[in-house]
Amino acid sequence: MRFGFHISIAGGFSNVVKRAHVRGCETIQFFSRNPRGWRYDPLHKKEVEDFRSSIQSSSLFPLFLHLPYLPNIASKKSRFYERSIDSIVTDLERADQLGTQFLIIHIGHRLGSSEAEGIEAVSQGINQAFEVVKNPVILLLENTAGQGTEIGYHFEQLRTIIDGVQERERMGICLDTAHSFEAGYDLSKREGIERTLESFDQTIGLKRLHLLHLNDSKTPLGSRKDRHWHIGEGFIGQEGFRYLINHPSIRNLPGIMETPRKDTVEDIKNMEVIRGLVK
Repeated sequence: MRFGFHISIAGGFSNVVKRAHVRGCETIQFFSRNPRGWRYDPLHKKEVEDFRSSIQSSSLFPLFLHLPYLPNIASKKSRFYERSIDSIVTDLERADQLGTQFLIIHIGHRLGSSEAEGIEAVSQGINQAFEVVKNPVILLLENTAGQGTEIGYHFEQLRTIIDGVQERERMGICLDTAHSFEAGYDLSKREGIERTLESFDQTIGLKRLHLLHLNDSKTPLGSRKDRHWHIGEGFIGQEGFRYLINHPSIRNLPGIMETPRKDTVEDIKNMEVIRGLVK
């Protein structure tokens, strides 16, 4: 398994590779713009060329772009629904410009809509985005913890969303370990991991799984509360991660950590812990 972190683009894309190397990354995830706002500046040709050159000179792969936090395509009742689709369009285009193979999106909250309406809204929103952008970037749905009115916390929901997308070959999954655990999939024990992976394979298919978000959970199994924690220090624990990252069906996947950080030191510690669990 190739390990990495979400890397900040503060100060520009020129800092990404350096930050990744300090943390010992083999793969990375990043935003292409401010993750907490709608506004964005166009990517400048020179900046893109320099970034792609720095990546090619490194050993970092694959690359994952992450959609900002504000978009929500799980409710047509939201006044930001169309704007959220436009946001996906923008980042699909930017992913291709930056040479990233995947774009990860948070599925969103259904708000006052029913679960079925929310799932339909997500599929239709993706269809609209795909109609505008025709490129090889794979869109990854990130499973949720099921907090509040979030959808996408059960594998069946993810499968139904994908079934509603016309260009299903452009769809994949990013499986977050903390979210899975908080949604009720027990990844702390061998038996639970086997059941979870079997359920995923039967429901969605492991061929659609392109990335693991390796995060421990600060809240108990089935809490439906999204709280990431340091590897081995939460309710999943070291033994859960040891069995998970060495499992033959997924050990060749990339794994990106989104563990809490105040400085680089926390990332370095989490990297040491996860690598120490590899058999």
